[in-house]
Amino acid sequence: MISIVEFFRNLPRKKCHNCGKEILEKADCYGNLCDQCDHPAR
Repeated sequence: MISIVEFFRNLPRKKCHNCGKEILEKADCYGNLCDQCDHPAR
């Protein structure tokens, strides 16, 4: 059995649901869109 730290370290990077770019995760965000796709002017 692997440690919980190893489990989270080995998870794949989060990607934008719209454009596919890698998302830099925010501590308080569970969204699946990058900043450009989630911009209010779009």
